[in-house]
Order: sequence, then structure tokens, then C-alpha cells
Amino acid sequence: MSEQIRPFNLSVPEEQLTDLRDRLSRVRWPERETVPDTTQGLQLAKIQALCDYWRAGYDWRAAEKTLNDFGQFTTTIDGLDIHFLHIRSPEPDALPLVMTHGWPGSVLEFRKIIGPLTNPAAHGGDPRHAFHLVIPALPGFGFSEKPAESGWGYPRIADAWITLMDRLGYRRWGAQGGDLGAAVTDEIGHKAPPGCVGLHLNFTMFQPTPEEIADATPDEKAMLGRAAAFWETKTSYLGMQSNSPQTVGYSLADSPTGLAAWIYALIQDIGETPGNAEASMPLDEIIDAIMLYWLPNTGTSAARMYWEMMQTGWWPPATIDDPITVPTGFSMFPSEPMRKSRRWVERRYSNVVHFNEPDRGGHFAALEQPDLFVDEIRESFSTLR
Repeated sequence: MSEQIRPFNLSVPEEQLTDLRDRLSRVRWPERETVPDTTQGLQLAKIQALCDYWRAGYDWRAAEKTLNDFGQFTTTIDGLDIHFLHIRSPEPDALPLVMTHGWPGSVLEFRKIIGPLTNPAAHGGDPRHAFHLVIPALPGFGFSEKPAESGWGYPRIADAWITLMDRLGYRRWGAQGGDLGAAVTDEIGHKAPPGCVGLHLNFTMFQPTPEEIADATPDEKAMLGRAAAFWETKTSYLGMQSNSPQTVGYSLADSPTGLAAWIYALIQDIGETPGNAEASMPLDEIIDAIMLYWLPNTGTSAARMYWEMMQTGWWPPATIDDPITVPTGFSMFPSEPMRKSRRWVERRYSNVVHFNEPDRGGHFAALEQPDLFVDEIRESFSTLR
């Protein structure tokens, strides 16, 4: 019974939406910031405008329909119910691909690329580049079950995804990920299950060695400088979620405004247009992402993923001494604050089949530049089918 693939239909009770609107109408606001920019964090006017629209103009039912139309399912793996989208291509030779989101992302992070990847012919593409897509929600995120015990770090999630692809009957498949999803995808590559033919990453979590830093080229020095600035000024969320997720979780669970500010601030800081989140993606898409934390009350359980990461080691398994051998493609989008050079990558991934630096896009490239993102995935797997 537990290994069954069960259809999942989302229909949020109206009283939950009424409660949300009520909470948004009773916010006790702090005073505005004392600087004219975002150096103190999210500006009061920005979050007030978001919450006003969220309360009076936003339509959750549109996002709910989008999810239901894609096709949602659950299955129990390692004692935990995993929620996932499963979209099969009309092309019989399509390559199955498991795609993993990060924080503060969700399965909706891939909404704009599902059509072009699964049905290229309908979107002006080559049908030989089609994929069957499996898009799971990380444990404790969205509508996947929240772990009731510690131990659900990247290695265990990678094992769950390998099981999921096998349970769906896929014998040859690829894996894709960014942000936390890149760490899960790295783990899949490190485990190198027989069915996995390749990986695509739009984010890497390794840190250059002291020797690499000392020998950095001008371009690499610019990457290091930007990453250092990010670590120094934009990672307060990471410290809190890594060390005290339960503490911050009370605010994330109780206050939609607090949750929205927590998520919006990161989109603002590391999106394609730093300082202007709505220039990176429409406000409706930002609120859709927030809703997939608010409705299932997963702000705390998602934050806990960072604590789990600290228990098993922050950095991924790909190292200079033990490189990942599974064929891997990389896309380093220009507004990503933690970019890596090809020569750094090739020391940790011994079979780089694609490496590109697109001219547009940031940390949330699948939403920001979906056409480029699709091209990058197609190119990465073009020789691996």
C-alpha cells in the first residue's frame, strides 16, 4: 500500500483563505527604515504593498488550478509522504528528468519550463529534446510530509528521489537542481545510481580552496568578491535557519507578514535584479511561492533543512579528491551571487558535458529567464539520451 502512487488534488478550504486575509488586515507594523535603500533589510513600503495586494487582489485559486492541471501525486518513501508533480511528454522517447527546487522555492518554480520541456514541438522546439518531468517537493516543503525526526539531510533525500524514479518505472533518467536542489542532485551524482545518465546544475555549493583563491584569474577574483559580499551582508536568514530554525519558525508559522518578508527579502537580494524583486518575477509568482509555505505551515520545517545540512556537513560530496563522474552540465547565470569558474568546476566534476554563462538570469533562472533555462537543460542532455 505505501508504495502506491496516489493522485493528489488540491482544494484549500475557503476558511483558510479567510483566516489569511483576516491576519493580513491586522498587522502591527514597525516604523520605516532609516535609510533610503535596502541596507537595513526589506523596506516597509514594499512589504506593505505586497500584503495589501495579497489580502485584496491576489487569487490563490489560479495557482491551485495550475498545480492540479499539471498532475499531482503522493507516495510514501522511507516512511514519509512525498508530494510531486509528474508530467509525461507525448514523445515516446522522452528522457525522464527529476527536478529539485530549493529555498524559498517550490514545485511552482518550474511552472514556465514544464511545457517547453515536456512538449517541445508545441513550443517551437525539437521533439527529440523532450523530457518526462518528475518534480518533488522536498521533505517539509510544500505538500510533502514534515519529518518528525532528524536525519532528513541531502543523502537521505537523494536516496528517496532514486527510489521515486525507480517506482515510476524509469530505468534511464537525469537529475536537475539549483539552490538546495543542487545539493540533492550532487548527492545523486555522488551515489551514481545505474539509471542516472546525467546531471544539470544551475548552482554549486563548493568553496574554492585557498590555493585556488590565491591563483584566481581576474574573472575569478570578481566571483570571489561578489560571493564574499553576499556572505557578509545577505545571509542572516542562513545563520538563523542553520542554528535556530525552531526559534524563527514561530514567527513564520504565526504571521503571514513575517513569512512573506522572510521570503521576499531573499528574492529581492539574489534575484536577477537585486533590490527589485518585482523586476525579476511578477508579484503573483512571489506570493504563489509564499503560499506554498503558508498554507501547509511549512515555514519552520523548511527552515530546518538548513539545520540538517549543518549536521551532515555544509558542503556537497563533489571534491577535488573525489570528483563526481556522472556527466554534468552547468549553467552559471550572471546575477547568481555565488558563481564558479569552469576550471574550478572541472576539478570536482570529471565529466563536464556542458558549461555556459548565459547573458541574463539570476538565482531563480527558471522563473526569470525560462527560455534560456530550457535551452541550457536541452544542451546539457543532448548527448546523454
